[in-house]
Amino acid sequence: MVMTTNQMHTTTVTANTDSTTTTPVAAVADGITRAADTSGTPAAGSGSTRLDFAKTAPKVFRALIGFDAAAREGLDPALVELVQIRASHLNHCAYCLHMHTNDARRAGESEDRLHMVPVWREARHFFTPKERAALALTEAVTLVAGSGVPDDVYAEAAAHFDDRELAHVLALIFTINTWNRVALSTAKRAGTDTRG
Repeated sequence: MVMTTNQMHTTTVTANTDSTTTTPVAAVADGITRAADTSGTPAAGSGSTRLDFAKTAPKVFRALIGFDAAAREGLDPALVELVQIRASHLNHCAYCLHMHTNDARRAGESEDRLHMVPVWREARHFFTPKERAALALTEAVTLVAGSGVPDDVYAEAAAHFDDRELAHVLALIFTINTWNRVALSTAKRAGTDTRG
């Protein structure tokens, strides 16, 4: 998930320098502070306001956008959304979950598959072996404090992705976990993303 402020709205990041098309990163780049901005809005139950991360730490924010764009390079857009959706489920990030399920729908993802992401092990036939390997790796990395990244999970992912792809999948998992933490820490509300 990539988010920008109104001031950074014109930023365009391309995921592939060999391509003339703009990556979804630029389209996604309207999230945390642009869309129905909740900065200045009391956080749930706190009575206080949360900072506008993009405005308060613009250099850090731009670095995250660049990291996100680089992570996506060369990855199947459907796989990107599945990874972001699963991590957002695990992190209980309703803001990012809402954003990425909508992005997936706009990209042509089926409702059946979207509904099955949280229970992908019980609905294996909805996902390719490569997608299942990415979902398992997403869970292990997202929940890394519990039991690390098991060798069998890593080996399964390595069997489906070459080294470069695997590095990008890992980077994608790192970025969505970071975006989830940004959204949760700044009390972003699901459904306030107004990107077209």
